[in-house]
Amino acid sequence: MRPADTVKPVAEGSSPLSAAISARDRDIVSMVREAIERRWVKLAYQMVVSAAAPDRPAFCESLIRVLDKTGRIIPARDFMPVIEDSELGRQLDVLALENGLEMLAAYPGLRLSVNMSARTIGYSPWKQALLTGLAKDRTIAERLILEIAEKDTYTIPELVQSLMEELHLMGISFALDNFGQGLTSLRHLRDLYFDIIKIDRTFTRDLADNPDNQAMTRAILALSHALETYVIAQNVETGADANVLIGLGVDGMQGYYFGAPTLEPVWMQEGMCCRIA
Repeated sequence: MRPADTVKPVAEGSSPLSAAISARDRDIVSMVREAIERRWVKLAYQMVVSAAAPDRPAFCESLIRVLDKTGRIIPARDFMPVIEDSELGRQLDVLALENGLEMLAAYPGLRLSVNMSARTIGYSPWKQALLTGLAKDRTIAERLILEIAEKDTYTIPELVQSLMEELHLMGISFALDNFGQGLTSLRHLRDLYFDIIKIDRTFTRDLADNPDNQAMTRAILALSHALETYVIAQNVETGADANVLIGLGVDGMQGYYFGAPTLEPVWMQEGMCCRIA
């Protein structure tokens, strides 16, 4: 087993439950490693719609899916906490980026976001995959959005800022994912120059019936728009919540109300594309 992928051994005298959890984690690491080596991965896609035209996609978010040897999807919750700090997490980011860049090359009108961990910054295979993919089509950079979770940005803000400054010059956009979930300070939000902020589900679910969440969402929108940032509400699941968000002035929305993540999006089947209006 490679050192970077090693699961910590169970301490002597630990409980049977701890031993079982450790054994399960080792099995998960082995399963994910095999999937990565054999490229048993696919992208699922979820639409982000414009609040000004909710029937039209603004862009699509791509979500990496890992498959087992039978072709079934392994739920991310089962493996991501185990591998996200290891090299397997970095390799998974590379596969997500490579697959996303291939789709952008295949669909010239597509605008697509790809998730990455801030831990991947400085990982040379990821940077090489990016440069190789961008070389295929000069328009890819301006159609690529890199999403970084809020919980990652405040741990290494200097590295995130350096990456953003470099890739912004190439035309690539950045989205701050799950804003409100972590501890990002206002200084970091100001200094990092995210193009897009995605409000966490903490503030957007059941919004129509929650005045406190409405107040928090209104404040986030005011702050973000003052920084000239495009704001997306995540996890929108009802028409009532969507209407409230439109009234509050949100720019875009994403959630099951508009469509669940799918391996076969309509635009792929019918030759359609997603672009910001």
